[in-house]
Amino acid sequence: MLGQKKSRFDDPSPLPVNNGFNDPTTTSTESNLNPIQVKHMMAEVHKQIEERKRKLNISGSAPTSISSSALPPVIPPVVPVITPTPASRQNINSDIDHKARIAQLTAQIQARLASRTNTESTNIVQNDPNDNQKGGSGKPTPLILNSDGRTVDQSGKEVQLITRMPTLKANIRAQKKEQYIKLNHEKQNDDISEHQFFDARVGLKSAMRSKRGFKFYDKGTFESMANNIRTKAQLERLQKDIAMAAKKTGISSAARLALLSSIVPKKQMKEDEIPDIEWWDSFVLKDNSYDHCISNESEPREKYDGITHLVEHPIQMKPPAEPSKPVLLPVFLTKKERKKLRRQNRRETWKEKQEKIRIGLEPPPEPKVRMSNMMRVLGQQAVQDPTKVEAHVREQIMKRQKAHEEANASRKLTTEQKKHKKIKKIKEDTSLGVSVSVYRVLNLINPAKKFKVEANIKQLLMTGVIVLYRNVNVIVVEGGPKQQKKFKHLMLSRIKWGEEQASKDGTESGDKIENKCFLVWEGKTKSRAFGDVKFKLSPNESFARELFKNHSCEHYWDLAYSMSILDANDV
Repeated sequence: MLGQKKSRFDDPSPLPVNNGFNDPTTTSTESNLNPIQVKHMMAEVHKQIEERKRKLNISGSAPTSISSSALPPVIPPVVPVITPTPASRQNINSDIDHKARIAQLTAQIQARLASRTNTESTNIVQNDPNDNQKGGSGKPTPLILNSDGRTVDQSGKEVQLITRMPTLKANIRAQKKEQYIKLNHEKQNDDISEHQFFDARVGLKSAMRSKRGFKFYDKGTFESMANNIRTKAQLERLQKDIAMAAKKTGISSAARLALLSSIVPKKQMKEDEIPDIEWWDSFVLKDNSYDHCISNESEPREKYDGITHLVEHPIQMKPPAEPSKPVLLPVFLTKKERKKLRRQNRRETWKEKQEKIRIGLEPPPEPKVRMSNMMRVLGQQAVQDPTKVEAHVREQIMKRQKAHEEANASRKLTTEQKKHKKIKKIKEDTSLGVSVSVYRVLNLINPAKKFKVEANIKQLLMTGVIVLYRNVNVIVVEGGPKQQKKFKHLMLSRIKWGEEQASKDGTESGDKIENKCFLVWEGKTKSRAFGDVKFKLSPNESFARELFKNHSCEHYWDLAYSMSILDANDV
């Protein structure tokens, strides 16, 4: 025992207490316990406690009250008295100290177990005193139903059981998220409202950014929007047509006159009677006649209505024919000035080329050899081998000619460019106003002359219409001033209208007269009324007038037709 390592339970203070759990037959020399024996001893103590619990019908989870007297009594074993020898006294004292320490720890453990058992048994008795009679504390409370099948408690009251409806996890997360946002928002509002400088009128954004989701439209949303747009466009088109019809027929002006006549005093006036005051002055003058107004010496504010000391300046509007940019006259040079300018430009180009050759940016050109100066330029070489020199000279000549032709070809315009250049030369800007000319021809049956008129209108890029009716063949052309000048020269000078004869009344049986072309009217309009030129054959004058009326220019026909009637009367 002297060489054995001391346990952590060793205590130097000697206590003559035995553990009471060792075999009573053990001697003092055999009673020194190691940690394994202590563990076995603790297991024996726990086993005895569990056995006593089972005897009292107490489960491990809810033990009944057990008094400290119910525990098995610790019977001290009979220790035989042995007289120690002086050599073994030191070992005996250490064994006694160790045993005393173990006995003290065992007593503490038994006291803790006893107090815990008493507490748990007391709780069980307070919760359900009849638990032992029901057959154990671990069983659930039985469900009591009345005659109607409803759940009741022991006193007979109905009990509402909590029903749990199954749902998806996504719905549970959404509910939790809504609760969290609501609580967070309320907390934030409470914190802000308590602030000294909080203004409730100012809108606040939540700290948490709302998650963007899909926005689904109901079925038929875009169809209804499209129908509304179509209806609105149709209504606007209808209103525009009504306004145009009213403008053509004069209904709008008649309506304004009717409205104005309702304002005019209803006094019946004779044809030659002079009114005391005109209706347009009655709105300004407060008196009933001009004489009263002249004799009235009151202030102008009292005499007149709506007239003040202020001067109203009308808005200055831009004339429709005035261009937006100032027109600059082109500079025309004389022939002598053009030659001088070309000579200067060529000299500047030659100087620039010589400078590049002097610096070394370009190689010097070969001497320009021709058949006439071949002997003078080449000299000795031409004498030695004239055939070779002649071939070389001819090759240079061909090379120069080819370079010249290639330069001309590069500057030459393509077919498309020529077409655009020609159109640009003929076409004129008519954005500020369109020049219109109306011609009347007595007889336009000759196909050659018809073709000549139509082809010239197309070549000059003009628009218009040709209406054929007896001796009132009306030709309307629209374009620029230069175009009109050329076409006027064609109609009145170039075409020989007198080669055919025409009838006075436009019929075959009428009196024959010389065919002529008349210029009915020429002037300027704001915009074009016709498109590409077309021939229209009219059976009667009303149909012809309707053609012009559809383009809002029936006065062209009225002028030409009235001229034909006057000519017939004069003859």
